[in-house]
Amino acid sequence: MGLLLGLLGVLAFSFTLPLTRLAAPELGGAFVGMGRAFVAALLALGVMLIRRERVPDRSTWKSLVLVALGTVFGFGLFSSIAMQTVPAVHGIVVVGLLPAATAVMAVVRAGERPRLPFWIACAAGLVSVVIFAFAQGAGTLQTGDLWLLGAVVLAALGYAEGAVLSRTMGGWRVVSWALVFSLPVLTVVVGLMIALDGFPDGTATAWWCFAYLAVFSMYLGFFPWLAGLAMGGVARVGQMQLVQPVFSLVWAWLLIGEHISLGTALAGTLVIASAALARWTRSS
Repeated sequence: MGLLLGLLGVLAFSFTLPLTRLAAPELGGAFVGMGRAFVAALLALGVMLIRRERVPDRSTWKSLVLVALGTVFGFGLFSSIAMQTVPAVHGIVVVGLLPAATAVMAVVRAGERPRLPFWIACAAGLVSVVIFAFAQGAGTLQTGDLWLLGAVVLAALGYAEGAVLSRTMGGWRVVSWALVFSLPVLTVVVGLMIALDGFPDGTATAWWCFAYLAVFSMYLGFFPWLAGLAMGGVARVGQMQLVQPVFSLVWAWLLIGEHISLGTALAGTLVIASAALARWTRSS
């Protein structure tokens, strides 16, 4: 059951970049990034009020802010801005660094001293992505690449901090409270966007994509994923995250019609392999 729940979570997240690619050019990357977080935060607030959850202890607030900074603001905003200018398949390869980056952040956070193979695996993944990005950008890094790398770093920070906090609070509470803590800032930011630029005018497809990103990618997708980790074990179920880029590439091909070149497939394979090796060398 744990593996099945983990798979549902991975499937939910695998639609994120392809659907962002469909929504961001029409609605604006900044609006998609902040708007979907705003909607998710309202959902989280409703859940916490219905369940009458107590406000977390003050000692957890700093960690919750870091989780929000990484996952709510960092990844959501930066990846949405990137998807305005680079193809989804390009973003999927770069974001494939996330599992390895999260492992690095977790190592730093815990003060661990992993063996040399761990660092070699992480470096191999980074080098693969940089070479891929340079090749796609005709010898230069595109602006979208910088946004994507920033998204990976901040998301890794948020995930690593959230993993520590989940040991005492429970994963779904961490996600929910991180969103709730973000709500005041999100309300101001989204309100200013609408006041200055007006309400975005997009097609029904763009708004359906936005709705999915807000409800599932930003919030409900975490429920089966975290439940699967709890039931099946982090070491076992967590490995399923490595196949997420494969699913995402399939959706980019089916939903958007993007071409998956041999170079893209090769780079994606190297990134997934390096992430798998980084996880294995850290746990062994």
